[in-house]
Amino acid sequence: MTVALMWEARAAEGRGGELLDWARAQRLDRTPLRRESFRAPGDRVLVITWWDAAYDAELPELPEPDGDVVSRPVHRWRFESAGEEPPR
Repeated sequence: MTVALMWEARAAEGRGGELLDWARAQRLDRTPLRRESFRAPGDRVLVITWWDAAYDAELPELPEPDGDVVSRPVHRWRFESAGEEPPR
């Protein structure tokens, strides 16, 4: 089964680049199948990691950033794959 962990944070105003750099520098105790980082307006940063694991498996996650780089607590979600769809 493939499980995706999503980590999303909103940086303090004007600190989106700093938050993205911080997230990219974080190392996990294990290596995921895939890891990808995204950014969006409003200084938001999203990191998705994909794992070959059961839905309820113990998996390493990115921590909460220290200091005042974020404007609110980090949001986290866990999803299981519903399968790939062919391109249309």
